Amino acid sequence: MIKFKKSALQMFILFSLWMVNVVAQPGGGGPPSAEKKEEIEAMKVAFLTRKLELTPDEAKVFWPVYNQYQDELDKLREARRQQRKSNKDDMETMSDKDLEKIVDGEIVFRQSELDILKKYNSQFKSVLPMKKVAKLYRAEEDFKRELLQRIQERERPKGGHGGPPPRDDR
Repeated sequence: MIKFKKSALQMFILFSLWMVNVVAQPGGGGPPSAEKKEEIEAMKVAFLTRKLELTPDEAKVFWPVYNQYQDELDKLREARRQQRKSNKDDMETMSDKDLEKIVDGEIVFRQSELDILKKYNSQFKSVLPMKKVAKLYRAEEDFKRELLQRIQERERPKGGHGGPPPRDDR
């Protein structure tokens, strides 16, 4: 269970970093455009289909369930984004009571996210063999990692390696 919590936290961190990178893009002062979201979703569908080795019959029953799962997560995350927008006050000047509400709200969000995962985990197990359900969670993490890598490569200066200059520790 601890390993699952750690991986859920890593997923959350990766997604947050991805959103920061997308927003930090030139002209990207907000969430990704509808076209960019569609492009990412198409990449994800292809990636998951390949990694899970879905048969046509499996894909037919899996994708409607997975799409519902994603829709619920998207709604939850959008509500959280809206809540964060309204809480943009400076933490240094906020009262402890206001800060406690924000912290408690974050815990509620994470629990809600976990509740959605639990709900759909049983549905995934009803439409896919257990081996493919296990592969699903790993493939989702792999996709996020690959997406972040692509974003970082695109942001890297041309001709450079994107990192700090090598140290001379003589």
